[in-house]
Amino acid sequence: MKFNDKITPEAVNARKNNMVGNLGIEFLKIKKEYLLAKMPVDERTTQPMGILHGGASVSLAETLGSIGSLCFIDQEKQICVGLEINANHVRSVREGYVYGRATPLHIGRSTHIWEIKITTEEEKLVCISRITIAILDKK
Repeated sequence: MKFNDKITPEAVNARKNNMVGNLGIEFLKIKKEYLLAKMPVDERTTQPMGILHGGASVSLAETLGSIGSLCFIDQEKQICVGLEINANHVRSVREGYVYGRATPLHIGRSTHIWEIKITTEEEKLVCISRITIAILDKK
């Protein structure tokens, strides 16, 4: 599959009126081999007890996998949607940023599978996730 290098961190970050903007997710790198983004641990992403909300971690993971798959499809003819996601939450975080790194495990014609590791600023594992993306023809 051909990689679309015209999808840049700047282009993704410019679109603020969506989940990415609401959670403060910022893309740092978009490459064929991996994508990297960071997300603040603040009032937008924490649960009432003051730690990173598991749903925020899953949102970061799905965002990375979805943008990754977008880079491998023909956007004129196809769309990509999340089909299944799982996450294991390993460590709690109270402040700073978490970093998500998504690597493709499988880029096929009808499905893509991504592994996403979310870490602290000190590179301690916070969450490990895997998402399957369905590639559908536009109707």
